[in-house]
Amino acid sequence: METTDQLLRTAVNAATAAGRAIMEVYEDPAQDFGIELKADNSPLTRADRRADSVIAAALAPTGIGILSEESAHAPYDERREWRRLWIVDPLDGTKEFIKRNGDFTVNIALAEAGSPALGVVYAPATRELYWGARGIGAGKICDVEPGRSFASAAEVRRESAALPCAAGGRPFTVVASRSHLSAETQACIDSLRREHPGLATAARGSSLKLCMVAEGLADVYPRFAPTMEWDTAAGQAVAEAAGCRVASAGDGRRLAYNKPDLHNPWFIVSCEGAAPAPTERQTV
Repeated sequence: METTDQLLRTAVNAATAAGRAIMEVYEDPAQDFGIELKADNSPLTRADRRADSVIAAALAPTGIGILSEESAHAPYDERREWRRLWIVDPLDGTKEFIKRNGDFTVNIALAEAGSPALGVVYAPATRELYWGARGIGAGKICDVEPGRSFASAAEVRRESAALPCAAGGRPFTVVASRSHLSAETQACIDSLRREHPGLATAARGSSLKLCMVAEGLADVYPRFAPTMEWDTAAGQAVAEAAGCRVASAGDGRRLAYNKPDLHNPWFIVSCEGAAPAPTERQTV
């Protein structure tokens, strides 16, 4: 069985390789993204499909099952027997990719017994790489070229700034979705503003919102809108390894993975002491 360090290196290199495939489409002079609509009306591009293939090939040698947004899902009767599994979003923030604003990521997480043990979030347009591993910690590397290969997890750690790493002195900050801000999320922000009159807000796409809290750039990320397991698993691994909390807005429990229903409940990501009280309503 591969060690955590070996699996971290594999996940990092898979993410950067997928990032290269994504950027080849993103930087195509013809801007032919090959956009299709899936059954839920969310967009799918050539970049999603290419990144999915790259990641599947990179993770296959581990022998660990893969649950990816863009591949056929094993039935729960089969998945429930998997003690470990990779949870993958090859291109998180496809809408941001199409808008060409850079706020999209590659998400790769390793879940064990229903919780994320390791996660990598790579933003190829901004060249930011976040990682987190249970029992090891979390880090960020800037200016990671798409396609770069790391020789070892030790090299990853050596080049990383430990999370959280942002300087203090900022106002209490809430980060929310750039493209999916629901009325319920806005109500949560308004409630927090009453507690923190100088509250500042930020809008980001994809799992970069979880990473902002992990990095110390934001205090809270409330998400009262639909998400799936592959949207959050890698970011949760990073956030929790950085000492943050990712919990259901309804009952305060950690988000769980490899469920029969792959939808997440509404949730709140927070640094220590910043979380609002759980709400009564939640969706699955």
